[in-house]
Amino acid sequence: MALIKSISGIRGTIGGSTNDNFTPVDIVKFTAAYGTLLLEQNGNKKVVVGRDGRISGEMVKNLVIATLNALGIDVVDLDYSTTPTVEMAVVFEEAAGGIILTASHNPKEWNALKLLNSTGEFIDAAQGAKVLEIAAREDFNFVSVDKLGTVIKDESSLQKHIDAVLNYPLVDVAAIKKAKFKIVLDAVNSTGAIAVPALLKALGLKDIIVLNEEVNGKFAHNPEPLPEHLTELSAEVVKQNADLGIAVDPDVDRLCFVCEDGSMFGEEYTLVAVADYVLSKRKGNTVSNMSSTRALRDVTEKNGGEYFPSAVGEVNVVTKMKAVNAIIGGEGNGGIIVPDLHYGRDALIGIALFLTHLAESKKSIKQLRNTYPSYFISKNKIALENGIDVKDVFTKIKTKYKNNPINTEDGLKIEFDTDWVHLRTSNTEPIIRIYAESNFETTADNIAKRLMKDISEAM
Repeated sequence: MALIKSISGIRGTIGGSTNDNFTPVDIVKFTAAYGTLLLEQNGNKKVVVGRDGRISGEMVKNLVIATLNALGIDVVDLDYSTTPTVEMAVVFEEAAGGIILTASHNPKEWNALKLLNSTGEFIDAAQGAKVLEIAAREDFNFVSVDKLGTVIKDESSLQKHIDAVLNYPLVDVAAIKKAKFKIVLDAVNSTGAIAVPALLKALGLKDIIVLNEEVNGKFAHNPEPLPEHLTELSAEVVKQNADLGIAVDPDVDRLCFVCEDGSMFGEEYTLVAVADYVLSKRKGNTVSNMSSTRALRDVTEKNGGEYFPSAVGEVNVVTKMKAVNAIIGGEGNGGIIVPDLHYGRDALIGIALFLTHLAESKKSIKQLRNTYPSYFISKNKIALENGIDVKDVFTKIKTKYKNNPINTEDGLKIEFDTDWVHLRTSNTEPIIRIYAESNFETTADNIAKRLMKDISEAM
């Protein structure tokens, strides 16, 4: 069905033929290429491996670990884990790198290799290109039987991650405990069912209801935490008379909230609210990708900082954050990056900072949401058929809107006075994403529909 090679790693669907799908042969080939890259870079022969709750997770993990061992690399096996936990474990273990086995928000038939460097950050474009080059040549040198790597089981990394969150200076555990929040969590049948309740209990909260709690990878709904997929969570928040609802994606790097009346806080506003809290305590700059709401710019400037946009993709956000010395950043999909904890999207630190903000505000979550400007983003996508020349499509769109301000750093971002639309190919799926923002929901929808029509005609 699909095999996608990008800065987001090697991602594809289970089953089918090699080179076109995420098959055992492809898993071994790209793992061997990554391991070879690490061995070329330094003499460190330790790699951390963790996985989300996907059905294919154990199979993929066994292939990955065996391949790394065959290269003479020792593996720290976290088994069920989260993306941010693996990122932090690379540093805890002083490893050469890490592999997270997750296709993030993609449906159950997908899985992926997300590749990390020795600082627990995603490998950059140059390293990614080198992995693809080594894989294409199949330039691997496996070791003799006496030099095979070992496997070390590790069950402490999640607790170390939680401890780091609890000890983060802007997390007020006492305030959260005193607030006695009643929370409903949608864990979407993945490792959020393990990590998030453990964090909430460590924060002193006791009234926690978990939906889709069994870690079996049979996602109860589409795992992307969008409003249309969270109807069960919304209904349960109201039914339980809870203070708020929390939803995470399968690998726990995206985060969104539901208000006490069942309405969405808005995944775009996860970063806005957390940044507002952080900026109220520390002055500094912020970064989000150019598909994210301009509300982050508003709260940044209100707090005396400067906002900077980046290309879409966590690697690009992190690069920009380092360049402008941002104290917080992330993506409008609910991804929070707190650099002095680690440079990676992390729902656990996001939850702790958000709950601190909510507790200190003395407001309900709905009241807190109403303190922020209301912009509306219409998020849409068009499937790409094989053979479509996206570059040609975008050239036609650019020509049509040549009189408007256009940014081509990442696809096409077209401005219409105070409104905008961003068109780009996805790093994780064979689609074009169309995001449009306006003060009015109908206007955002209409801009998106107009551009989708333009794209269809250009195809």
